[in-house]
Amino acid sequence: MASSYSSPSEYISHHLTNLRVTVGDFWTINVDSMVMSVVVGVIGLGAFWLAAQRVTSGVPGRFQSFIEIVLEFVDTTVKDVFPGDRSFLAPLALTIFVLVFMMNLMDLIPIDFVATLMGAFGVPHWKAVPSTDLNITFAMSFTVFLLIIYFSLKAKGAGGFLHELFTAPFGSHPGLWVPNLAINIIELVAKPVSLGMRLFGNMYAGELVFMLLGLLGMLGGLYTAGSIVLSWGWAVFHILIIILQAFIFMVLSAVYIAMAHEHH
Repeated sequence: MASSYSSPSEYISHHLTNLRVTVGDFWTINVDSMVMSVVVGVIGLGAFWLAAQRVTSGVPGRFQSFIEIVLEFVDTTVKDVFPGDRSFLAPLALTIFVLVFMMNLMDLIPIDFVATLMGAFGVPHWKAVPSTDLNITFAMSFTVFLLIIYFSLKAKGAGGFLHELFTAPFGSHPGLWVPNLAINIIELVAKPVSLGMRLFGNMYAGELVFMLLGLLGMLGGLYTAGSIVLSWGWAVFHILIIILQAFIFMVLSAVYIAMAHEHH
């Protein structure tokens, strides 16, 4: 509870601190983010595996119907941005959407509940929302970046990819090679940076709002009268943000990979 902390800064600092393990003199691992990412990923993809095991050609149940709606929605979205062979891109988009959604969904768990529960097990810090960790969002976005490079090389070849870097968008005149290369490098780097920062920024801001609402507990009676009501109100609105951010990350990933197949 917020009232158990001596000051608002201590309350916020505690909830924004990851459980870290230092490896050697350089590496620092945010254990909570890693563990939560794996757990929610297994739960999310496990739900789809369970639906596949129970699929029926007859009248589907509610669970199967929900899974089929999600599958059709993702496939249609990918088809709109990439009308070619979707045998790889559609499953990838589905995986991204489910994983990011499950990560974001953890933001609806009350942060004071998480702190109290993990504190009972002797864990001083535990952030339950992996997408509020910049390391996690950048890990996903730079994985998409590697796929962009891979499909660019696959579609155009090494020579075609390098030729495009130096000749697009202004032309193949040698005097334009440097500005062409500079613009293309900036464009390539901007894709994963903006992708990771957008998800992190929106989810981090949402978590801060929950913390500020929790701080009402330091004002005595306003905790029960205001904090709970406002927290529930924000949680309802935050559901839209959770779904929207997962959708945006999925769509932009699909668009970037689809653009890698284009020739200029």
